[in-house]
Amino acid sequence: MKNTSLLILCLTVLFQGNYCGDAAAQTPKLPTKWTAGAMSASDPFPEYPRPQLVRGEWKSLNGKWDYLGGKDKAAALHPKTPVTFPEKAEQILVPYCPESVISGIARGQEINMWYRRRFEIPRNWSGKNILINFEAVDHDATIFVNGKMAGSHAGGYNSFSLDITRLLKTGSNELIVAAYDANDGRVPSGKNGPRGDYTFSSGIWQSVWLEPVSPDHIKSIRLLPDLAHSRLQVSVDAGASIVSAVALEGKNVVSQAQGSSGKIFYLPIANPKLWSPEEPFLYDLKITLKDNNGKITDEISSYFGMRDIRLGKVSGTMRPLLNGKFLMQLGLLDQGYWPDGILTAPTEEALKSDIAFTKKAGFNLIRKHMKTEPKRFYYWADKLGMLVWQDMPAIWYQNEDTAKVRPAFRRELKAMMDEHYNSPSIIAWVPFNENWGAFDVPEITDWVKKYDPSRLVNGNSGFNNNPGYQKAAGDPGNGDFVDTHIYIGPYEASKPDAKRAASLGEFGGVGLFVRDHMWPVENNAYAYEPTQTALTDRYVLLMSQVEQLMKYQGLSVAVYTQTTDVEHEVNGLLTYDREVEKMDIKRVSEINRAVIAEGKKLDPNPAH
Repeated sequence: MKNTSLLILCLTVLFQGNYCGDAAAQTPKLPTKWTAGAMSASDPFPEYPRPQLVRGEWKSLNGKWDYLGGKDKAAALHPKTPVTFPEKAEQILVPYCPESVISGIARGQEINMWYRRRFEIPRNWSGKNILINFEAVDHDATIFVNGKMAGSHAGGYNSFSLDITRLLKTGSNELIVAAYDANDGRVPSGKNGPRGDYTFSSGIWQSVWLEPVSPDHIKSIRLLPDLAHSRLQVSVDAGASIVSAVALEGKNVVSQAQGSSGKIFYLPIANPKLWSPEEPFLYDLKITLKDNNGKITDEISSYFGMRDIRLGKVSGTMRPLLNGKFLMQLGLLDQGYWPDGILTAPTEEALKSDIAFTKKAGFNLIRKHMKTEPKRFYYWADKLGMLVWQDMPAIWYQNEDTAKVRPAFRRELKAMMDEHYNSPSIIAWVPFNENWGAFDVPEITDWVKKYDPSRLVNGNSGFNNNPGYQKAAGDPGNGDFVDTHIYIGPYEASKPDAKRAASLGEFGGVGLFVRDHMWPVENNAYAYEPTQTALTDRYVLLMSQVEQLMKYQGLSVAVYTQTTDVEHEVNGLLTYDREVEKMDIKRVSEINRAVIAEGKKLDPNPAH
């Protein structure tokens, strides 16, 4: 089967004008069922990239670009002028990183990356300002349009937009992107860094697109459900304009209100339908911008979920409460790596599939570990009903060049929180993991909580673990969780204190070798079982032990390692190519749902 897949891929790239036999870039080490379709796509990810701020007109720039990359190429860090491309340049498939097989490049640590493509502005956009949007470029990006610099951005995990109107001309326009990524651990990089475990990823790795807007347009929105007062708090960044907002349930208007941009106003939501994993109800939202003469200058569509997350006492034990009720959080550690796309899922279907699988297996939580995802990932978590703990990707050399490294971490942490603030599925921020790159942990934990008091904060997940090359920051003593990582576990998990709930931020990690579905390196795990049945039995036992800890030791969260195998690690519920379910998922779902149901019985009075 695998040989057949490789043959299909070879024929695909051959007919595209490439050669498979002598090009390692076209031979996947471990293809997924989406690899061939992704490699042959003329417009990868054709779905609208920003589901919570949607406009009707846009144009994708994903697809084949000219590419020039490597350590010996022109420096791509803060260039003043664009590079000159050779007459016959390599081609890269955007938005896949050059390290990935789908990109058509498959080379490691390019450092200097230059991208070029041409585009035309649709005629019906005449008179509009044109924005170019980059969902993510790792790490430093400089943008040139028709030979002139349009702007720059630093940060590998958040989007940015530039108004390129003044640089455009009639007909064909040239776009050049310089991307620089030293992969030296001195900027947030998570596992994608020198002390990480997996293949590096760099350059453009999420969608690139254009959209027309009026000079006075909506730049961002901020939505905060307020269940205590049955209302939605709304803030719109758009300059000096009049804003109107309409909440809808299907086609029926639920509420409408008017305010001013830059100022908070409220949409009353009488008898709100609450968002939860069991019932992930989402309201639609329309926001209209008008000038002082009443002329509409911008309209966007969005959505929101009415939910509340906070700590409270349940029979004397501090626990997280979702909409006023204790819900035992059972999750998977989800690292979001792919054998063909590295940090980028091969397709939208693939991106959604990991969430759908987690839901099918009876989990209600994903801990998104050491990376962020495209906004459409969180859209599917919102829509399907999946709680998310969002990690901040770690830096690795926090004590070197501190005047640059530490402020970069703080800036990108804030940017990550701003980017995903409106997603109801995200219920907790995790600034640090296992002391990796940790500094000023109590202070940063407090800052995160003050900046977003609507969510929980886990300041240093797995504070009991620490790399041998540094001094441990340890338990910050603040935030909302006492969080340990125990392998195999779950015994010796943390216990709640007077102000914080207890979470087992990682445990399990039991492996199973599945021939023909593993990354071609020496594979490992924390422990092993010989068969699917044995591995499932082990999991059921571990979850029965988690239930004991929940009932009698105050445990409120347990995150099993992990959703899929990742490169050398073979401790996923799925193989790395997502082809094989390594446990009996029916039995996994049954024990998970049983534990969650037992947790609900612990709360005799769910109105806290």
